[in-house]
Amino acid sequence: MPLAGKGMLLTSMDIDPSNEAEFNRWYAREHLEVRVAIPGFLEARRYVAHDGKPKYLSLYSTETFEVLDSPAYRTALANQTDWSKANIARFRNMIRAVARISISRGQGRGAVLGIVRLRPVDKDRLRIALRDQLEPGKLDGILSMHLLESDPSLSKPITDDPSAPNPGAGDWFVLIEGTDVKAVSAAVTARLGDAAIKSAMISTGLYHLMWDLAKCDLPTI
Repeated sequence: MPLAGKGMLLTSMDIDPSNEAEFNRWYAREHLEVRVAIPGFLEARRYVAHDGKPKYLSLYSTETFEVLDSPAYRTALANQTDWSKANIARFRNMIRAVARISISRGQGRGAVLGIVRLRPVDKDRLRIALRDQLEPGKLDGILSMHLLESDPSLSKPITDDPSAPNPGAGDWFVLIEGTDVKAVSAAVTARLGDAAIKSAMISTGLYHLMWDLAKCDLPTI
């Protein structure tokens, strides 16, 4: 698999323009480093929308899915810094998916990310369809394709009432990584030609990579 880990946390949100500079400063100077430093986390990547909602998207890769329900991660969530609490309180339209990486094909990570959000009804049928469709092959401008299957019990936006209904907690996400916006957009559209995939689709988006941070980038003590 091109992705080193087996688990992934996907978060996405909007932020009021009046708080945007502080929000991006927090991500750059604190948040990603704090998360990547958690045992079992491998890397984090930040994106901004080219054509999609919410505006900002982050991906956090982990060695195993279980890392995303580990004591170390739960401790981090329960002990946010004051700076984190202030910024998290400003999140709008948040998506938070705690997921298993069940399909990962191709090689490398792209500067452009296509994303398809799916709400499965017949999971087996949808998974079979995706196994046939998520093959980058030799498509120009396309590097890799992945499927994230969210865990409904863990995928709760941390800004919402945890007891509130969340019909999207079990949604799946297809990620298509490439070097060119047009190529990635065409690849997303082509995947939706399959009836099983199209019928489960909730939304699509295109995102540009802002920056990434790997465990090996962290300062050593």
